[in-house]
Amino acid sequence: MKEELYKKLEKYQEKGCYPFHMPGHKRNTELSPAHLMCFSQDITEIEGFDNLHHPQGVIKEALQRASQLYQTESSYFSVNGSTGALLAAVSAACKRGGRILMARNCHKAVYYGAYLRGLQVSYVYPKKEPVCGLDGSISPEDIRAALEKYPDTQAVILTSPTYEGVVSDIGKIADIVHRAGAVLLVDEAHGSHLRFHKDFPASALSLEADLVVHSLHKTLPSLTQTALLHRNSHRVAREDVQKFMEIYQTSSPSYLLMASMDACICLLQEKGEALFDEYMENLRKCREELKKLEYIHLADEEIADGEGVYALDPSKLIFSVRGCPVKGGELSRILRNKYRLEMEMEHLDYVLALTSIGDTKEGFTRLTEAMLEVDHSLKKSYVRTKRPSAGAYAAMEQVLTIAEGMESPKKRCALALSKGKISGEFVYLYPPGIPLLVPGERITEQFISDAFSYQKEGLSLQGLSDRTGQSICVVEE
Repeated sequence: MKEELYKKLEKYQEKGCYPFHMPGHKRNTELSPAHLMCFSQDITEIEGFDNLHHPQGVIKEALQRASQLYQTESSYFSVNGSTGALLAAVSAACKRGGRILMARNCHKAVYYGAYLRGLQVSYVYPKKEPVCGLDGSISPEDIRAALEKYPDTQAVILTSPTYEGVVSDIGKIADIVHRAGAVLLVDEAHGSHLRFHKDFPASALSLEADLVVHSLHKTLPSLTQTALLHRNSHRVAREDVQKFMEIYQTSSPSYLLMASMDACICLLQEKGEALFDEYMENLRKCREELKKLEYIHLADEEIADGEGVYALDPSKLIFSVRGCPVKGGELSRILRNKYRLEMEMEHLDYVLALTSIGDTKEGFTRLTEAMLEVDHSLKKSYVRTKRPSAGAYAAMEQVLTIAEGMESPKKRCALALSKGKISGEFVYLYPPGIPLLVPGERITEQFISDAFSYQKEGLSLQGLSDRTGQSICVVEE
């Protein structure tokens, strides 16, 4: 039976499901100018409304407001989300065919940027976090060692905070990168809120990162697909940033998306302090109540040991089910079906709830009461142990560059029989869209085992051209 998307959205709105997921406005209309999303305001580049790719008027003023709020050299609207901004950042920072040092848990957009520019890629791997099974921080010493090994590196890019809120020591990393003559790019898509309250870790913008990407829609009240690229130093030419932002964005940008970004910036300028004070008080009370959990474990400051995890963003609520008789997928379904609470992401070992200034006191109360009730219904099946996560990004052998892996002649192979072959495709869980396998890497038995485990648990394994997930394209050898 056919079902129109717009009608399904209308029906979903009537169900009363509460969003502990992005976008950060949380469908809270009190944070949005009235009638922002309507046909009557959807225009093109008509007289008096400027042009995103050649801003001289009202859009230029909006960009200046964003730059002033975040205290940058310059800031750029991305109506293609953080994906467009990351593509532009990678392209502007690296010459074609150059080398980039990449954290292995970067978003797939970073890999696409490396592919499009034909870059040589070197990796650093996140530390292991043993309590909840998260990917930890990127070690400054690992960055230093990689730069010594690859002195031709033009740029370094990492994600901080990660999807789960893990923060790396950006200040120390920036110093190491700059001493090596490279530039530092930080995917801070999940950290556009960091600079607005003292209880958050410091933003990469205040720690001398050169290019920083923010998804306004992830943790702030702005429409989906809105992001900012910040130029935070003179190490990357303004002209290059502008050029690639134009290349990776439509020539007909949505004025509703741009208006949403400007409205978000203005809201933060005018009411940000009060909104964040209220939000942080609600978040603090929520975390305090959730300390009563006996079996489900809420990740807290204790995992930020300064080694595996340098710091943790408290706005991300990570409910670990290690040692519980339920897995992440089951917990997420219980919260959805019984309590009408929609989580951001489910993993084998945990469930992630995203919070923001868009959340209400009532929303936090619903989550707290639901989690305590679910927790009370559980019986501990075994003692929680510190064991490595199946989802950790194990070091993979790079046989070919990403471009070579994607463009070499390929053949299809049963996934179960692909051990030792060279992948011609990306494979990732979505969310968060971080590649488990990259074109040009040799397929391991551990990867195959993990892939089938994820499928069995109902997690969304994507990237394979075979939508059934039973086969993979491999490079002909």
